[in-house]
Parts: sequence; structure tokens; C-alpha cells
Amino acid sequence: MMNKETVIPKDMFVPADIDPSKSEKISKPSLNFWQDSWLRVRKNKGAVISLIILALLIIMTFVGPIITPYAFDTQNTKHNNLPPRIQGLENVHWLSFDGTLTRRDGTEYNAYEVRKVDAYYWFGTDNLGRDLFARTWKGTQVSLFIAFMAALVDMLIGVSYGAVSGYLGGRVDSVMQRIIEVIVGIPNLIIVVLMILVLKPGIIPIIIALGITGWTSMARVVRAQVLKYKGQEFVLAAKTLGASDSSIIFKHMIPNMFGIIIINTMFSIPSAIFFEAFLSFIGLGLQEPNASLGTLVDDGFKSMIAFPYQMIIPSIMIALIMVCFNLVADGLRDALDPKMRD
Repeated sequence: MMNKETVIPKDMFVPADIDPSKSEKISKPSLNFWQDSWLRVRKNKGAVISLIILALLIIMTFVGPIITPYAFDTQNTKHNNLPPRIQGLENVHWLSFDGTLTRRDGTEYNAYEVRKVDAYYWFGTDNLGRDLFARTWKGTQVSLFIAFMAALVDMLIGVSYGAVSGYLGGRVDSVMQRIIEVIVGIPNLIIVVLMILVLKPGIIPIIIALGITGWTSMARVVRAQVLKYKGQEFVLAAKTLGASDSSIIFKHMIPNMFGIIIINTMFSIPSAIFFEAFLSFIGLGLQEPNASLGTLVDDGFKSMIAFPYQMIIPSIMIALIMVCFNLVADGLRDALDPKMRD
């Protein structure tokens, strides 16, 4: 027995009443690569919060030493080793901003009242009576400057060297990679000592030492990516159209590696801060009265038991910078890597 044929009414085939001029109109504006990447970054709350924190830290490195009435290098031995004390918060005992210290027997006392000091030091003072608030922000400024310079050298030299090595290949690649192996075999500490013998201890020898050896890891990563892209269709198409080798490297390959370059550059910043802190511990860092986060941690470590705030504050600053840069790097990697698209 056959089923009856279903009859569809003709009124279901009436064309919709749509204005032909708007039928193919694109309501959403087109986005370029960077606009689309920024929208993806905004979805990552950790990266956005870290960007805000880093922006505030960078602003405070310039504003912080100005808003305090004390200079970062001014000594006042009568006010040495004073704990943090902040106006308006000194009566809130549980915040520990009232200027109290604890003796070895466990009793607490107000250092400002005992020593009859009528002043406010927001982060306290060190053993020479210098304001730690001004020194912390000045030290953060110096440490970030060293880190950004190291990252800039890492990006410029490492990306160019690795891209040229991977693209040319053959004997040129072998020679360039042997040079990297020789540089990697030289410890940074030896280079710093040699720089200090030639130059005065300070920022320049540290930057030079990081610039000589810090770019090798970036070069290897970029070389590996270039070897992967060298045989792909867009490179062959550029060659067919007559593009030069430099144009293929810097206009076609490197833009496709922005995600990897940025994540490696971000990781080089905290590594440079740690390296500077290590040099301060062994006496090869910045010299007095200059300050960096490494020198502040080193000074606080010497009196950590009696005055723990002198080491805790710069240590928190280093940890905050490290975490924020890592979160921002992860967010940018997810936004710039085409393989991570939704």
C-alpha cells in the first residue's frame, strides 16, 4: 500500500520581504589581525588584569620617587630600621602599618614612639635610614630597564640570526650554529666579570653580558620555525613572484612567528631580573647608592630576622612582576597563534 503524497501549500514559498540593497550587507565591521588578536586577549581575564598591574607598576616607577618627600639615596641614620607607617592606617593594628616591631622575646613596641620620630615612612627605612618606598620604586625602574633592554637585544639579534641561519641552511647554517654553541658554552658570570674589569660596575656591564649570551635561545627557536615554514606554499609563492630573500624572511616568515617570539621575549624579562638579583648577591650588581630589586633583596636578607619587611617588600615586587609577565605572555600567545583560534 503506497503512502499518500504530502501536499505543501504554495504560500510557504512566498519570497521574504527583504530590501535587495541590504540583502548582502555585512553588519559587523571587518577586523585586521591585531584588532582580532586584541579581542581575544580581552577574553583572558588573567592577561588583562596582569596588563593593568604592569601598567600601574611602570607608572609608579616614575611617580613613586616623586610623591614621597624623601630621596632614594638620602641617608638619615637617626631614622634607620624604622618599620612601615602610613597616615590613616596607623590605628588599624592588624594591617601592621602602625610602626610596631617585635623584640626577640615576643613583645611588641612602637619604634616611632620609642625613638621619638615624627615622620611617616610608607615602606619603612633601611639600615642607613633611607626611605624604602622611594628605593623600591627606583629599584623597580632600574630592574625593568635592564630587563627590557635585555629583551630588546634578545629579540633583535636572536630573531635576525635564527631566521637567516634557518633560511640559508647548508654550510652557512652549520657555521652559524657552531658559533651559537660556543657562545652558549661561555657562562654569563665570566662575561660579567670581564666587563667589570674593563668597565665600572653598573647597568652597562649587565646589559652587555645579557646581550652577548641571552639571544641564543631565541635564535634556536626562530631557526626551527623557519625550517618548518621554508617549504610551505606561501614561501614558494613569494619566490615565484620574485620576492627577495630578505623580504621572504622579514615580511612573510617572521610575522607568522609573532606568537613564539613574544612568548620567548616575555620569558627573557623575568630571567634578566633574576640574573641581576643574582649578581647583586655576589657583589657584582649595582653599586651604592644606586638601587635595584636585587640590591634591595640582598640588603634585606642581611637583616631578615630583625626587620623582615626590608626583604619582603622587594621580594613581593619581583614575584608580582614575574607572575604578571608570564600571564601576559600566555594570553598573547593564545591570541596571536592561529592554531589557538576558536
